[in-house]
Amino acid sequence: MRSLLLTIALLGSAFAQTPAIETLHIQANVYMLIGAGGNTTVQVGKDGVLVVDSKSEAAAPAVLAAIRKLSDKPIIWMVNTHLHADHTAGNEALLKLGGTDPVQRPRVIAHENVLNRMANPAPGSQPRVAEASSLNDTYFGAYKDFFFNSEPVIVYHMPQAHTDGDSMVFFRRSDVLATGDIFTPERYPFLDLPNGGGIQGEIDALNKILEITVPERYQEGGTYVVPGHGRLCDEADVVEYRDMVTVIRDRIQDLIRKGMTVDQVKAAKPTRDYDTRYGTPDMFVEAVYASLKGAPR
Repeated sequence: MRSLLLTIALLGSAFAQTPAIETLHIQANVYMLIGAGGNTTVQVGKDGVLVVDSKSEAAAPAVLAAIRKLSDKPIIWMVNTHLHADHTAGNEALLKLGGTDPVQRPRVIAHENVLNRMANPAPGSQPRVAEASSLNDTYFGAYKDFFFNSEPVIVYHMPQAHTDGDSMVFFRRSDVLATGDIFTPERYPFLDLPNGGGIQGEIDALNKILEITVPERYQEGGTYVVPGHGRLCDEADVVEYRDMVTVIRDRIQDLIRKGMTVDQVKAAKPTRDYDTRYGTPDMFVEAVYASLKGAPR
């Protein structure tokens, strides 16, 4: 009896530690894997599988299991939208679990600043050499494009937004845009200043999303937007988010012109009418203040 109880306890622990992944069909041949870290976007078709953001190493088995319900073809392309581990740490584990041929290794795309930041991190952080080594197809221009599964795929670099290595991935035929952590509709933006983020770049990136997206009817549907975290969105959601970020930027800029310190700005509560929707604002206010003051990165 004791042995049976121990077995049940161990099984329960294993199930508790298994990340839960929910699969959402967006449109055409593009899907969204939700849970266990940042959102993952998957495109499937006759040529194979393309993955945007691999989540964590621990989530790799669950991610692959979700992919295998969509396609039995190999992973051919992977894109990392930025350097943070909840979007990149699963790269190697996912590729190994997928049984990739080292001779025909999938191409893993990221902006070159992602590689540079992993190999030469901000003070106080450790180099992530193993994860950096998975990035075998970095790009350095404004965008990189290729054709896969009968669809143009365009990877746009968004400088100095969430970080200085952010990429957005546009599936042109499917009309789906994966934004990484540039857009997180249920919380304030995380401006990672030590890794090159900044408030003006964040607003520029949100405006780029609005330049790409086209609504269908009554400002709903049309181009779908996969955020770094949170629910599937469309252009109207991004408009609200862009407006919120811009309003708060302008309020903080005005308080800076009045000579306020960061503590005085926080006490003035420039985000008060948004806090019930987006949560605790202190980190965001501090980052906006530092970005506007030109704090060194």
